[in-house]
Amino acid sequence: MKLRNKTVAILATDGFEKSELFEPLNALKNEGAEVHIISLKNGNITSWDDKDWGASIEVDKLITNANASDYNGLVLPGGVINPDLLRVNKQALDFIRNFFKEKKPVAAICHAPWLLISAGVIENRTVTSYKSIKDDVVNAGANWQDKEVVVDAGLITSRNPKDLPAFIKKVIEEIAEGKHEDQVINA
Repeated sequence: MKLRNKTVAILATDGFEKSELFEPLNALKNEGAEVHIISLKNGNITSWDDKDWGASIEVDKLITNANASDYNGLVLPGGVINPDLLRVNKQALDFIRNFFKEKKPVAAICHAPWLLISAGVIENRTVTSYKSIKDDVVNAGANWQDKEVVVDAGLITSRNPKDLPAFIKKVIEEIAEGKHEDQVINA
């Protein structure tokens, strides 16, 4: 129970990659964390699972009512649709930026680094992502590496669902450690 007394936000909307939300969610809960699904709308959001819509999950809190100060860490699942919808939402980007301002761990997998780009928090950071957005990540000023998991001062990134075991292990480790003084925006 490494994460007892910790609360973690998962920011997602329709089109999140099923495994990239449910597997971290279950692992975080198994370690004792309270986990909230934060989204753009009330009710349920639906995953993308391979080539079609998949399982849904109930939203705990709207992004308009979410505050980074209430959480010990943030998980950003990928999928193509999910981050593309979130990256144009000002409240979602402000929510992400506030985790960096408060020096708290942030984890992004697959296409979720698009959110880091749009939030302006990826420049001068060492990260990985799904291979198709490598150019976007590099053009935003990050150092991209082709590794299953990359950790840079509380920022955890992975490439795809195959990397979930390593990603989840590091997410739990970084949230258990707490704030990271080197976690800054555009360091």
